[in-house]
Amino acid sequence: MLPAIDMDLSVVWAFVIAFAVFAYVVMDGFDLGVGLLFPGLHPGEERDTAMNSIAPVWDGNETWLILGGGGLFAAFPLAYAIILPALYAPIIAMLLGLIFRGVAFEFRWRDPKHRAAWDVAFTGGSLVAALAQGVTLGALLQGIAVAGRGYAGGWWDWLTPFSLITGVSLVAGYALLGATWLMMRTEGTTRIHARRMAFRFGIATIACIGLVSAATPFLNPTYAGRWFAWPSVLVTAQVPLLVVVGSVLFFRALARDAERAPFLLALGLFALSYAGLGISIFPDIVPGRVTIWEAASPPSSQIFMLVGASVLIPVILAYTAYAYWVFRGKVGAEGYH
Repeated sequence: MLPAIDMDLSVVWAFVIAFAVFAYVVMDGFDLGVGLLFPGLHPGEERDTAMNSIAPVWDGNETWLILGGGGLFAAFPLAYAIILPALYAPIIAMLLGLIFRGVAFEFRWRDPKHRAAWDVAFTGGSLVAALAQGVTLGALLQGIAVAGRGYAGGWWDWLTPFSLITGVSLVAGYALLGATWLMMRTEGTTRIHARRMAFRFGIATIACIGLVSAATPFLNPTYAGRWFAWPSVLVTAQVPLLVVVGSVLFFRALARDAERAPFLLALGLFALSYAGLGISIFPDIVPGRVTIWEAASPPSSQIFMLVGASVLIPVILAYTAYAYWVFRGKVGAEGYH
């Protein structure tokens, strides 16, 4: 048996990493979503307005991705050593997509002669990054082959119908966040197009949530037990119920052309989906193979890192909140750049 303090530290670090990943999904999700929506916006004023809505904040969102990845490496080194080799291909694709879209973001302003090409690159990088993140999630959720203390699968084990479904689902979800973000931050024809796309991607996202949720319990008997065992089903059943309620409220907010409610409700759907993911896999960190306590680094290392995280995370949150406050309100085609 592990001492109680060791187990508590592992749980704390699991929640720190989970928080960092969710913060990344929330903050970079609408950013990637704006890139995904670019083909539906008219070149010129509409695209420039959409870019200006994310220009002040887009390059700070990856902070949370770094925190989540670095925390996994430091707090759960065994899980890091298993997960990374299993998911090298989609993770590398994600990083390349993020790099490529970052380059395109800056060059489209400085190289107007080739702006159409940079717009394609921006959308392509956003699509690759979003799809790779969803595929990574699906590959992790469906299970990773482990032998001893290492990855025992092949190079293409991550590529399955389920992982492709989760990849497409995350693309739809990010596009929904991007559309509702533009509804909140823009005016005129940009907002009109964003509202139309929010309705379409809202339907797609909710359908994808239902499809992934229906498939997940069949991936692993443990998942089914965590969702349907009595009496815990009385608690877990509230998640799909809240998704239904949130979906109804979302479309009602769209129908009355609300300003902020669609974005907040879209975030709520993401939060509920994330909670469902937690129900399925916790306390495993490599689903069905390794628990957070089995993968944890020594308590002394976790305590040392927790001291730093307790300072770093509030600073990042304060800076982020201040940045969003300073650059609040509606934007136009002229502005940040």
